[in-house]
Amino acid sequence: MLNLTRDITTMAEILPQQDQQLAYELIKKLVLAWDPDFTKVTPEEAMRIKAAEESGFVEESEVDWEKIGV
Repeated sequence: MLNLTRDITTMAEILPQQDQQLAYELIKKLVLAWDPDFTKVTPEEAMRIKAAEESGFVEESEVDWEKIGV
């Protein structure tokens, strides 16, 4: 977890429950404004995706699902 994320979480935990909910709704609104479909990735996620793509994994369309385990 990033230090900033940890700091935000720590500060939110200090707030009363009602204010925690308000903070949650604000963050949710900001995230949805930035990425309404949750399709963007963080730089770390992009690196993990790239590594997976370069690892030689098999595309789902290439799998003969009828013969799995036979």
